[in-house]
Amino acid sequence: MTPLSEELLRQSCIESVALSLREDIGSGDITAALIPERQRAQARVITRVPAVVAGRAWVDEVFRQIDPSVTVTWAVADGDRVAPDQTLFTCEGPARSLLTGERSALNWLQTLSGVATRCREFADQVAHTGVRLLDTRKTLPGLRMAEKYAVTCGGCYNHRIGLWDAFLIKENHIAACGSIANAIRQARQIAPGRPVEVETENMAELHEALDAGADIIMLDEFSLEEMKAAVSKVAGACRLEASGGINRDTLVPVAETGVDYISIGTLTKDVEAVDLSMRLHVEGGPNPG
Repeated sequence: MTPLSEELLRQSCIESVALSLREDIGSGDITAALIPERQRAQARVITRVPAVVAGRAWVDEVFRQIDPSVTVTWAVADGDRVAPDQTLFTCEGPARSLLTGERSALNWLQTLSGVATRCREFADQVAHTGVRLLDTRKTLPGLRMAEKYAVTCGGCYNHRIGLWDAFLIKENHIAACGSIANAIRQARQIAPGRPVEVETENMAELHEALDAGADIIMLDEFSLEEMKAAVSKVAGACRLEASGGINRDTLVPVAETGVDYISIGTLTKDVEAVDLSMRLHVEGGPNPG
């Protein structure tokens, strides 16, 4: 599995935040212009529901790009579990800047915390096993790096980052190459040292992938009994990954077959945002609580 590069993540954060601000602010926040330019304010952001936090860097980057004079103070860390009404962060600065950045900052935090919360739920279910839960490339367009970071905050792991860092040889690749063995042989020649994973749909294909020296064999929609047989057959010679339609109801039985990995697209593609709220206090004005 491929760890996220800190530099790649940092650049992605800067670029994706800039895009989110361009689409939200456009030529300028005309509503914030109603507020006196010198008016200062403080704000705190709370969660209305239990959650796992992810996305601090994106919130910080929103306010850095809008107005570096805004001070953001965090009460929690990424990966922390939080309870309803708990304060996540406070911020202070020009009222215009706080209000202009509010929605973009909360969009990032609620979305990435939603991913982390779901991942933590799934990871907790299989904590008694040795399996690692993996994300997939089924991410929201443009949010690949951010979502994959949030996955790790929730106790799960990243599969390949994209099409460039590892091979995943599927049915159509095999058909085009002529066989599993040919596909693996060519992969070793094209990018020596890159992980080579092969998707298999039955025990015969598993045997072929094993004999050809795959690093990881994906068991696509294998039955529980077939997964157990595959674990016995492979006996640690390579890693096994279960995939295909795995959900809350089937997750634990699959984990208990002894596979090394389970990949689950729903960790990132079916995001349910965490419900957050910003409470603003204007200096010299009433405190809304």
